[in-house]
Amino acid sequence: MSLRQMEYLVTVVEEDSFTAAAELLGVSQPTLSHQVKALETEIGGPLLERLSRGVRLTAMGRAYLPHAERAVRSARQARRAARAAAGTEGGELHIATLHALAVGVLPEVFAHWRREHPGVRLVVREYANGEELGEHMERGVADLAVGHRPAGWPGPVVTLGREEIVVVVPDGDPLAGRESIRLAELADHDWVRCALEPVIDGRRVLDAACERAGFTPRDGVHTEHSSTAVRMASAGSGIVVTPAHVAAGHRCAVVTLDPPWSREVVAFSRVALTGAAAAFVELLGRTARLGRTEASEGEARGQAPVETSAEDEVGSVRTVA
Repeated sequence: MSLRQMEYLVTVVEEDSFTAAAELLGVSQPTLSHQVKALETEIGGPLLERLSRGVRLTAMGRAYLPHAERAVRSARQARRAARAAAGTEGGELHIATLHALAVGVLPEVFAHWRREHPGVRLVVREYANGEELGEHMERGVADLAVGHRPAGWPGPVVTLGREEIVVVVPDGDPLAGRESIRLAELADHDWVRCALEPVIDGRRVLDAACERAGFTPRDGVHTEHSSTAVRMASAGSGIVVTPAHVAAGHRCAVVTLDPPWSREVVAFSRVALTGAAAAFVELLGRTARLGRTEASEGEARGQAPVETSAEDEVGSVRTVA
């Protein structure tokens, strides 16, 4: 059993074709088929069912694949980490993040990076929620993650700042001229709900916050992404709470909440930040449009980050989508 055989299997599954996988890997199809067969012989049974169109994992294959994926990605990560540790003159830096941050925060940061480090190519992977992001980071899909603080993360976590949460309303809404509003004043409005809203202890944070304010939010529209929810709200489909950096990319009316709502944004990794990864985190702290905190300012001076818990966030109504 070899790492190369595992890579062959993973690629065949990803491409759903021996022909496409062989082309991608730069080997002949007979060679690829022979190596996968040798792996199956070593394992002691078939991992793939060859179909007339595509392939399908067997029960043994479904059990084996996650471990093979982790091994292959770990090897790729090891190569990237070694190159990144040498500096910021070449190679790739793989970054995993949430869709909202990819849309609202990272574009300008990436533009700065390309100007300062043109030799290092950036590869971005976007995820729907923090749980998915953390799970894939554990599996080694990226060198660095940018998201919200993962509970119990064993590796380094650096606070970058806080994203302000605002209310987006249609331009003609009476609320459009307000500077701030209390949550209880929104009880009679229809809401645009996003599938990416955070869930803590099995419950959406917005639902819990509205309950404390004395009402249940009246759902009007459900969407998949925060950027879509903002467009729906600005068009008159309802109101939505969203990070200010997401709303900034749209023509819409924005009202801040009283008391203010915010959510911590961090960079985290499995290993110590060195080379390109460390340089990127430094650039994030310097250029990302996020509210500053004692933690982020302290880390900029080389102090240890300030730890906060999910319970602290929810208890002060500081974590919403």
